[in-house]
Amino acid sequence: MIKSLKSKLKAHELVLGGWVMIGHSTIIEIMAKAGFDWICIDLEHTAITYEQVENMIRAADVAGVPVLARLTSNDKDQIKRVMDNGGTGIIVPMIKTAAEARAAVQAMQYPPLGHRGVSLHRGTDFGARFDEYQDWLIKKAICIVQIEHIDAVNNCEEIFAVEGVDGYFMGLYDLSASMGLIGQLDHPDVITAMDKVYKTGKAMNKPGGFHVVEADPMRLKEAVNKGFTFIAYSMDTRIIDVACRLGIATIK
Repeated sequence: MIKSLKSKLKAHELVLGGWVMIGHSTIIEIMAKAGFDWICIDLEHTAITYEQVENMIRAADVAGVPVLARLTSNDKDQIKRVMDNGGTGIIVPMIKTAAEARAAVQAMQYPPLGHRGVSLHRGTDFGARFDEYQDWLIKKAICIVQIEHIDAVNNCEEIFAVEGVDGYFMGLYDLSASMGLIGQLDHPDVITAMDKVYKTGKAMNKPGGFHVVEADPMRLKEAVNKGFTFIAYSMDTRIIDVACRLGIATIK
């Protein structure tokens, strides 16, 4: 039996994700065929449209790879549209409280677990698999919260205790900014805050995500060796940039 991404997260199996900033289904196809276990479409910092999202999710479906969307905010309408288009789940930025985490889960789920409006769009195969989709939504849809503010660090135990939160991602740049230490990722106070989240997550058996931003295989190995299992490896734009500069540097 093929395990769902949700089951793998719960079992702390190593799952490597591709991060997509370019709004084209070809990028999804390339990453899926390269062997990524899951793919994230970044809506927070890009110009990707809903039409592009639909086609990108369709490409991931053809390849059999789960696809998450990192949202622009904890927006119930955006959550609904991503899930209606067939998304496997969501990554919600700037969650600071348990109430905000609960709102994200409820926006993803149908009643009685949530308050998302019922859809007969792609997620349900346009209504043909509506009953199956309801069961899938409860058992396999994924909600990941981003811990990227000092308030979230202080509230992380309550956030992780929310039913339906499947894991978290640290956002270190925004965390450092919220502490008045923008970009100082190695500052002792930032490291202390990060360690608090990791220790709390481990104690509560909540999978913690780690983003290896640079396209550097050695940094990826370091993350794996440190015990991280829910890892995003770089992003399409950085991978292209690094490959281009490396090639040019060998000639000039």
